[in-house]
Amino acid sequence: MPKTESMTRSETWNRLSARHLAGGVVSLNRKIDPALVFVRAQGSRIWDAEGREYLDYHAAFAPHLLGHNDPEINAAIARAMNQGWSLMGAGTTPWEAELAMKLCEAVPTLERVQLTNTGSEATAHAIRLARAHTGREDVLLTLGGYNGWHNEVARTVMPTRAQIGPRVSPGEYPWLPLSAGVPEATQHKLHAVNFNDLESVEYALRKHPIACVLTEPVLQNVGVVLPQAGYLRGLRELCDRYGAVLVFDEVKTGFRSALGGYQSVCGVTPDLSVFGKAVANGHPLGVIGGKRELMDLFASPDAGKRVLIAGTYNAHPLACAAALATLDRLAAHGGDVYARLDALSARLQRGLEAIFHERGEPATVVRNASAFCVYFMDHTPRDWHDILEHHDFERDRLLRLALLERGVFHFPMPCKQGSVSAAHSEAEIDRTLDATRDALKGLA
Repeated sequence: MPKTESMTRSETWNRLSARHLAGGVVSLNRKIDPALVFVRAQGSRIWDAEGREYLDYHAAFAPHLLGHNDPEINAAIARAMNQGWSLMGAGTTPWEAELAMKLCEAVPTLERVQLTNTGSEATAHAIRLARAHTGREDVLLTLGGYNGWHNEVARTVMPTRAQIGPRVSPGEYPWLPLSAGVPEATQHKLHAVNFNDLESVEYALRKHPIACVLTEPVLQNVGVVLPQAGYLRGLRELCDRYGAVLVFDEVKTGFRSALGGYQSVCGVTPDLSVFGKAVANGHPLGVIGGKRELMDLFASPDAGKRVLIAGTYNAHPLACAAALATLDRLAAHGGDVYARLDALSARLQRGLEAIFHERGEPATVVRNASAFCVYFMDHTPRDWHDILEHHDFERDRLLRLALLERGVFHFPMPCKQGSVSAAHSEAEIDRTLDATRDALKGLA
């Protein structure tokens, strides 16, 4: 790697990436300021190219439930490599068959599953299944939600007040593509309403031929926005009444909220579910699953109803090995793992709340299991519009940067979820609280 004395290692790597990678990073969602380069991770900690160590609460957008480089997961992958696992490319394999069985056991609402490489692929399949099943084409999504990068879901996750205008209910918000190149004809099929707003959901279901309502059961791409009492059950009832498919995007909540997903917490059964992230503790694997009548469209004898699923790397043996080891660990010791995660996360939440109270700071800490977010507002947000109106985005950004200087890494952008892993310790939680107290003094 070429390097001059006047450049840091991170600057050198960033310049190399900028020269050869379009956009400088392989996923534009990863672009951060300051432009750090991370080179190593273990347990709850990550190290940058300069050798600085950080307590990690980003967890690569949350998949590392058990921590980075978990020894048991790594051992399962090594065994797979030593046994000569490879891409077969013909028929099924014992590993994907076993994984499918264990997924259905872990999440009782899954009658059938299919395996992909990413959550984005899985949401694309969910939409296609819903369209084939209903004969409709329109899709209803949630303002402030993120469901992947493909055309049907590529909308602005954090629109400004100027972009969306005043709160409307019942009603829809303007469709704001996140990407150029999305056909206008596709955009006309896509609709967005506020989270926790059943009146607007029904408004859209009456107005448009909605094939599916696709939502995160907890909004965890704008921090942590919890569903209000009755909201998810109301979605289920409205989808039944209007003949739409209810899809839960549990890429963020699945296996982090509970072994059975957030649906096992809220007691609402979607028609289809999408998982990713924590299912393989960070290794590339996505899952689409749900009711047999929908999932069997992947193999329908009626060519007009048959839905294509294909992919050379679907159910890659090494990703399957990681997922099997993760599910085995959670199935055998899940009670202990989730109890530990809850205790650590509650300790962090209580400590943060005490610090903000001591300082008379108007802040709210919202938590869903081991996912959390601090909002600089005096109440728990109900939707993205509420956050726009009341959250202090600049103070959020400055606190994240101040914590970074003190060796605590959160994604340095306001309203991004924090994640506690099973590899964190009580001492590390307390160190995080000390760093937060010190950082806030510096911001005063």
